[in-house]
Amino acid sequence: MNVSLFHRYHGLGNDYLVCHQSVAAQLSVEQIVRLCDRNYGIGSDGLLIDIDDEEISRVRIINPDGSEAEKSGNGLRIYARYLFDIKRVGHQPFLVNTLGGQVSCEVTPGAHQIIVDMGQAKFAPSALPANIDGDEVLDRPLVVGGHHLKVTLVSMGNPHCVVRVDKLDLALVQQLGPLIETLALFPKRTNVQFVEVIDRANISIGIWERGAGYTLASGSSSCAAASAMRKLGLVDDRVTVTMPGGQLAIAFSGDFMVNMRGPVQKIATITLDDDCFYDLQ
Repeated sequence: MNVSLFHRYHGLGNDYLVCHQSVAAQLSVEQIVRLCDRNYGIGSDGLLIDIDDEEISRVRIINPDGSEAEKSGNGLRIYARYLFDIKRVGHQPFLVNTLGGQVSCEVTPGAHQIIVDMGQAKFAPSALPANIDGDEVLDRPLVVGGHHLKVTLVSMGNPHCVVRVDKLDLALVQQLGPLIETLALFPKRTNVQFVEVIDRANISIGIWERGAGYTLASGSSSCAAASAMRKLGLVDDRVTVTMPGGQLAIAFSGDFMVNMRGPVQKIATITLDDDCFYDLQ
């Protein structure tokens, strides 16, 4: 492999590696899984691949298990900061294409806060997709692992199953998250959020990410959880989402158009050694 540069960032403890498409083209799925491993590789919650040969910059989002995600809120904030750091963008809003749709990003002065217009939250089961009848699934009973839950389904360009609870229990998130992710109800699996409503401007969430597992923070999960609570009439148009990794600010306009603002920090630029993959050859 040629010299391979990876840029590592985190958004509230949810960390990603970023590389150019020329580097990613040299990697097999098995090697990407190794790269994301925290004991045998560099370690990350996923790999962002920068596609720069199109009119609008595009990012591919690869989960630690090698599967590809349609969209990631934290990933988009990180990718926006990366584009700013390599001087492809400035402080003016710019577009980014993803499998889950086009978004608008803005790097604020100082570059530590990134704003992303995440698009429209959609509540039709077919948008996730989910194998369930009806135009919307709002606070619907679901029994998983012997627990009686109330779930709302939301698509942010990627699938989310939002579980409303009276009191957030992160151990329960880790217990039931993988069971919900892989329910036959979700043919492409789903991201999972457990949500406690604190008041009309604040919610707390725990996150189980499809293809990644339990994570400290997630941008699209924050958008989905806030959208679900807004749809249920439990919060207003501006919501602070608190996660184990920190807080994101979510705002709504029009017909459930979702705006997200939150931090990104750069950790390192890393040169990968070929020996990382020696035993995979």
